[in-house]
Amino acid sequence: MSTIQETIHQMGRQARAAAYQLAQLSSEEKNTILRAMAAAIREATPELLEANAKDLAAGTEKGLSSAMLDRLKLDEKRIEAMAEGIDQVATLPDPVGQVMEKWTRPNGIEIEQIRVPIGTIGIIYESRPNVTADAAVLCFKTGNATILRGGSEAIHSNVAIAAALAKAGAPEHAIQLIPFTDRESVAALAGMDQWLDLIIPRGGKGLIETVVSLARMPVIKHYDGICHLYVDHAADLDMAVSLTVNSKTQKCGVCNALETLLIHRDIAETFLPNVAAALEEKGVTLKGCDETRHHLTNIAPATEEDWSTEYLDLILSIKIVGSLEEAVAHINHYGSHHTDVIVTTDHTAAEQFLRSVDSACVFHNVSTRFADGGEFGFGAEIGISTDKLHARGPMGLRELTSYQYRVRGNGQVRG
Repeated sequence: MSTIQETIHQMGRQARAAAYQLAQLSSEEKNTILRAMAAAIREATPELLEANAKDLAAGTEKGLSSAMLDRLKLDEKRIEAMAEGIDQVATLPDPVGQVMEKWTRPNGIEIEQIRVPIGTIGIIYESRPNVTADAAVLCFKTGNATILRGGSEAIHSNVAIAAALAKAGAPEHAIQLIPFTDRESVAALAGMDQWLDLIIPRGGKGLIETVVSLARMPVIKHYDGICHLYVDHAADLDMAVSLTVNSKTQKCGVCNALETLLIHRDIAETFLPNVAAALEEKGVTLKGCDETRHHLTNIAPATEEDWSTEYLDLILSIKIVGSLEEAVAHINHYGSHHTDVIVTTDHTAAEQFLRSVDSACVFHNVSTRFADGGEFGFGAEIGISTDKLHARGPMGLRELTSYQYRVRGNGQVRG
């Protein structure tokens, strides 16, 4: 076993021991530690900015895109938002110990189904250093020990954030950050099912597919966000422009940003010039199908690859469709089952869309940017799951728990 494997397996043993300690903490004790974590993040602002400057300099030297550098960047406002997020988690209801169901059998046995921590969770992620804090505190609130493995582009920031969190009085090894960023560390983490109960990859499709291929424990996948907005023939066109621009440009480097705009043929001639002008004013580069380019002659053609591309940039593909059914078929074929929207005043069409699109989040007359744990009222989120089992959509506290049956009796035996 290599040094890297030995180190990570030791972290796994430590995490398992810490998980048993975490399970004994009361909600009040966890919340006190969480508030101390928020204070520690605020106090460490100079150190976090210094560490982040090293990552930004290295990222610039490597030629990272402006969108990637923005995902990586920390400033005083973002650090305060990180701390506020931790404070918010402390105020949220603790799902651990919640009675999901309770019943009594005819023989007098009392049965309860209770929410409990999953145990030990490994999280592999890229780019955004705030994920270090978000993931750590959500797992801590739910009594789970965490092993974090961030990307090389944010290593200095991640180490500084983890060091700040460690000062807050949590049980030792409750939150651990792997100091290695090579591929061997991913394989080692994904292979130690004797210590990890769950692994969650957050990042590009390549990373997620690698983790899925290596993992010996359950994986909750957060695949890319190829999000669609379909403008129906019965849409309020001013609303459609507003929702399109917000979904694409409010923050383009995130998984819930719009990547493909679908437009019903009946309103294309009227709608396309207006939405194109609004998007181009925001600096968006447009690509279109042949029919779209008949109306917008100055835009580039959209290729087959574009329909299944998550740009994470100010680029948008546009396709004209002949019906709601054609829009749904396109989404289900090319989409990533993340978030898709219909804009329409036709309630029947909206309900058909919501029933037919196979995605974690389906919206009617709402920006894709609302596919977010905070906007759903969950507080900070661990990510947006595109899986169907255990967790789907924004993953908050509840999704980081399992359940246990607690059975009480007075001497019953089975005949």
